[in-house]
Amino acid sequence: MADASIFHRLKQDHDSHRQLFAKMADAQGKPDRLEKLFEQFKVEVKAHAAAEEETLYATMLARPDLREDAQHSVSEHKEIEDYLEEMEEQSFDGPEWRETFAQMKKRYLHHIEEEEEEMFPDAAKDLSAQEEEQLGARFAERKPAELERAQAEE
Repeated sequence: MADASIFHRLKQDHDSHRQLFAKMADAQGKPDRLEKLFEQFKVEVKAHAAAEEETLYATMLARPDLREDAQHSVSEHKEIEDYLEEMEEQSFDGPEWRETFAQMKKRYLHHIEEEEEEMFPDAAKDLSAQEEEQLGARFAERKPAELERAQAEE
């Protein structure tokens, strides 16, 4: 059976987001393609963050040893969302937009690296395998609804 733990599911999403960044880099000079990929990225990241907060982070916030990591990651989600909102006000693919995009991309890649290398291993020490599986299942249930919500906002 494939690994359905929360950490595996979240890493799969992170890998998908990294692939979208690579596709966006390849789409430079193709504004229609870039815009479509960026819209896909925004929807995916918003849905991922919401489902992650409702599952893993909610569990971590309830545990004193993990609370600080969860709070830090929630604040980073807010920071990424702020970048996305700022970009909405800028001329798509203009110099200001590209600069903000580069900053957001750098922060987001830092965030997911920090999660994968530090936060997930720390949380895994505190969670049982059964809890990891249950959180993975809850994440899989929540994400489609969050995708719908994020698409409706666009």
